[in-house]
Amino acid sequence: MVAGKIGLALGGGVARGWAHIGVLRALIKAGIKPDIIAGTSIGAVVGGCYAAGHLDQIEDFARSLTRRKVFGFLDFNLAGTGLINGQRLCERLDEHMGQCNIEDLDRKFTAVATEIGTGHEVWLNRGRIVDAVRASYALPGIFKPVKIDGRWLFDGALVNPIPVSVCRALGARYVIAVNLNVDFSSRGTSTAGIGLDASFTEPEAIAPPVTGKNGIAMRRLLQRQIFGKGDDAPGISTVVVDAFNIVQDRIARSRLAGDPPDAMISPKLHGVGLFDFHRADEVIRRGEIAAQRELEDLGRELEARRSGNHQPPLLS
Repeated sequence: MVAGKIGLALGGGVARGWAHIGVLRALIKAGIKPDIIAGTSIGAVVGGCYAAGHLDQIEDFARSLTRRKVFGFLDFNLAGTGLINGQRLCERLDEHMGQCNIEDLDRKFTAVATEIGTGHEVWLNRGRIVDAVRASYALPGIFKPVKIDGRWLFDGALVNPIPVSVCRALGARYVIAVNLNVDFSSRGTSTAGIGLDASFTEPEAIAPPVTGKNGIAMRRLLQRQIFGKGDDAPGISTVVVDAFNIVQDRIARSRLAGDPPDAMISPKLHGVGLFDFHRADEVIRRGEIAAQRELEDLGRELEARRSGNHQPPLLS
């Protein structure tokens, strides 16, 4: 459709990342199939699954999640380097992509991560796709970091939240970016609305009643300490993720200003909390709607480039 390769940069946004599935569905239906995928954090998860031919599986998994199932995947690790070990999530990814290496994919794929200590931006484009994805979504303080080639890595959103630059470096001539946090960015310095959905943070809605057994009592204590106490006091995860999201938003704005994409898709995700993984049906639909809004302009621009009639914008 376009002279040169199409790149798709999928940004971070925790549970909001299910919108990437809807975006991909709309693009594919319109005949726009990216040749190059670069993803950060949840963008790496969805992008990696798509590049490996497992978009159906990640969508089925996302739509199957309930509040209780989400909490069931959180294997707490209070003695380690993250509150959540992440092994249960890794095992689920391993079911479908455990033996899949990035260099064997039909499409170019890169997951972005950050090296602990140096702060270097690391592009993971070889080796097991599951390891690369895990490193890219390892939210500092929440998920245990991942060691690859002797380097400890965590979430790439600290250095490149929407990896447009990676797509260009891999040869993309036209880059479509997906920004999951435009609702946050439009508020300037306001952080209103960032965090967990109140219904999700209420411990009683997830856990069974305390029966006096130490295991159940400890589970409820962890829920209260990590997800909040239900009295408007933020839990540990809320504080960490909100702080991380502020940093991510500022970095994304700076990176996009210096290296803007050719097209931007920005799903309207106001009201969707960063841990609302159980709202996949709604979030996927919002992503699809956002992509559909841009399809006419995308098609026109790609056709113009294919025919050689594209005129670069004049510098003001």
